[in-house]
Amino acid sequence: MRTSNNTYEYSLRTNKEQEFIDITNFVRKSVEESGIENGIVVVFSPHTTAGITINENADPDVVRDIINSLNHIFPVHGDYKHAEGNSHAHLKASYMGSSCSVIVENGKLKTGIWQGIYFCEFDGPRTRKVFVKVIEG
Repeated sequence: MRTSNNTYEYSLRTNKEQEFIDITNFVRKSVEESGIENGIVVVFSPHTTAGITINENADPDVVRDIINSLNHIFPVHGDYKHAEGNSHAHLKASYMGSSCSVIVENGKLKTGIWQGIYFCEFDGPRTRKVFVKVIEG
């Protein structure tokens, strides 16, 4: 849904405590609706326990491996002080980052053949938002 000048807001429901959701189609739709041929698109998550990343979207084992590796680095149960008990999710979100940028060329995302844009949930299930900004340039 377009909220303002080439800014789009999407709502999504996560189903697991930790999962990656391929949102590439949301981003493509935003670029198409904007009518911008050349520029950049920024994808942003306004959540402190979720992130955005670009990675392979052909083999689901890649996402599984990423989540397992993140759990090794930032275990769900660790020596954390944060009262809510979701410190691991905050750490993972900071590690992954809250946004990504992709070049738009000839009205299309300039991604690699195997790349997808993912919303990374680390504290679900929840209803989340994703913002997409298409910038001409």
